[in-house]
Amino acid sequence: MPSDGSVTRWISQLQAGDPAAAQPLWERYFHLLVELARRKLGAAPHGADREDVALSAFDSFCQGLKRGRFPELHDRDNLWKLLVVLTARKASHLMRDEQRLKRGGGQKAGTAEELEQVVSQEPSPAFAAELAENCQRLLDLLGDAELRTIALSKMESYTTEEIAGQLNCAPRTVERKLRLIRSLWEKECSS
Repeated sequence: MPSDGSVTRWISQLQAGDPAAAQPLWERYFHLLVELARRKLGAAPHGADREDVALSAFDSFCQGLKRGRFPELHDRDNLWKLLVVLTARKASHLMRDEQRLKRGGGQKAGTAEELEQVVSQEPSPAFAAELAENCQRLLDLLGDAELRTIALSKMESYTTEEIAGQLNCAPRTVERKLRLIRSLWEKECSS
């Protein structure tokens, strides 16, 4: 059961139409979104636009949630992936818009070399979105919540022993379930 300060609870409340649930989510994620926007915008002189990108991404999240656009959003992991994609897209759109001739032809956004450096450091927003969708599809294939937990823990670089400790089971059980996960995903990827 989620605690009173739970991201999952706030998501549920927001999905149910309670706008007050947006405030604790905003307080929890805003500084992380600003930092992400800073990294996405790179060396280009955007000033306060980092906060604008974070604000716009969070607003898009709230509006999309209100319209039922994110039915698979259930917990903090899904929320963070979604906010990363939204923020990356907003930053990309800002850079694209500033590159347009009517806005000075890219003079504000830095040199082509600086832009190339920023672009090469991070995956494109479209690629990040596709990757998130594919990861979610593969996790959904597992069906079982424990298998999803093991897969996510392994992706987060937890050792088999650490996962076994979290699940209160033997490492051999985790290894067996990891083989099952690999088998299911290999079948999916080969078809």
